[in-house]
Amino acid sequence: MTSALRKARSSAVVVATATAAMVGLAGGAGAQTTDDTPSRAAVVNSATAATPRAAAAAAVDYATWQRDVRKVIDEARPYVEQRIAGAGGQKQAIVLDIDNTSLETHFQLFPPTPAVAPVLDLARYAHDRGVGVFFITARPDVLEQVTRGNLVHVGYPVTGLYQRRLDELFGDTAEYKTAKRVDIEAKGYTIIANIGNNTSDLVGGHADRTFKLPDYDGQLS
Repeated sequence: MTSALRKARSSAVVVATATAAMVGLAGGAGAQTTDDTPSRAAVVNSATAATPRAAAAAAVDYATWQRDVRKVIDEARPYVEQRIAGAGGQKQAIVLDIDNTSLETHFQLFPPTPAVAPVLDLARYAHDRGVGVFFITARPDVLEQVTRGNLVHVGYPVTGLYQRRLDELFGDTAEYKTAKRVDIEAKGYTIIANIGNNTSDLVGGHADRTFKLPDYDGQLS
């Protein structure tokens, strides 16, 4: 299955849970909790539970995933710190994917979905030092309120959020994301880091450096 189809399927599931998301966000306006409840065990979407890929995704271990994410962000952090320190007046930005990059979507389907802690820490560090934090997701823009609300709820600074319009839903995901990075550059930003968990999040250039989080050969969307 292509990354575009995986992202489309993930978006469809998020659409199906939008009402629950609104209720959840409305009911919990405070900061993100850190209680590791059973809801963080791998969740298999009911729409895909019968497929071999879904069965494989269910086997992804949360602790292993957390450790693998941390390894990547531990590499990204000193690079981002160095770039910020040497900005010299440069208008800088970082770009983040959302599902299984910024939010633990695979491990908690129903919003408010917890933040991926190392990514959240990096985003806050950068933002506190004047760096723009942009999110580019394959989710449809009809979920803008839910998506933005979830990000803010768990503590992300949001300089900009890009979601696919109706006419973009069935196009190539990598091309769509590249075009949005071009748009960010057009606003005067230099994208110092682009972080995602799928190749489609990262290819196409328009970022000084990319960091790929684990997707275990496509098992995580």
